[in-house]
Amino acid sequence: MNIIVNDQPMTLSAPMTVQQFLEHQLLEPIERPQSGTALAINQTIIPRSEWQTHQINDGDAILLFQAIAGG
Repeated sequence: MNIIVNDQPMTLSAPMTVQQFLEHQLLEPIERPQSGTALAINQTIIPRSEWQTHQINDGDAILLFQAIAGG
């Protein structure tokens, strides 16, 4: 299964949820999500409450970033 993570191509050996991906598949320099970390798949924010159930699909483009408040 081929995906894109922060503009970097990546191959997953098996289907997994967002939470499983974050716990087991992250590459440097991406680090474990901390408070304020947001994740979008195909330009749609995935709420943290759905990370344990939302499945990553072949061809997904994932953005993992630090949410910043401002005005």
